[in-house]
Amino acid sequence: MALKHHPAAIRKLHTAIRAARQHLPPACPPLLFLTDPTRTPDPIHIAAALPTGSGVIYRHFGAENRVTTARALASLSQRRGLTFLIGADPGLAREVGADGVHWPEAKLVQVPHWRGAFRLNTMSAHSPMAVRRATEIGMDAALVSTVFPSNSPSASRPMGPARFRLLAQTAPLPVYALGGVNPSNAGQVASFAGLAAIDGLAQLS
Repeated sequence: MALKHHPAAIRKLHTAIRAARQHLPPACPPLLFLTDPTRTPDPIHIAAALPTGSGVIYRHFGAENRVTTARALASLSQRRGLTFLIGADPGLAREVGADGVHWPEAKLVQVPHWRGAFRLNTMSAHSPMAVRRATEIGMDAALVSTVFPSNSPSASRPMGPARFRLLAQTAPLPVYALGGVNPSNAGQVASFAGLAAIDGLAQLS
């Protein structure tokens, strides 16, 4: 059933968003929606239902319609006041006027070439060492996974909110919780981290 049929869940999500916004820098949205061609096949529909001030990370994984979809999401984001990033493709991000790039650990070698080209750069991080690396190369924030049990086939064993809190509180840059984040559990991490989700936000649409 869609989240719009669950007022309590909506209230929980908005409360968590407000908590995250209080401690994040202005450039970092309190909530990030990451697209996935399998788990979120209609990213535009979900992005259109996100709370104003949220962010979208479009991950196309080489899809043939990536330029069309990226342009549609860029336009939607501009109209609705969303921050728009593209995953692992700075060229496409520049082409469609995205706000920034989300970098996987495997592509960090490209970062120096694009330094200063975007307003916001985030990075995937799967360990404290990766979080430190994100700081060293000038990332604005790191998306740390896996925090809660996740449906992703690539998800690692969840660290849980307590262990994640320790990582977040010692991190030298803003961090987002990724992996199994949804309206029901977002409040467990929102006081010390940003919120990032994939199919946990599909209920919004």
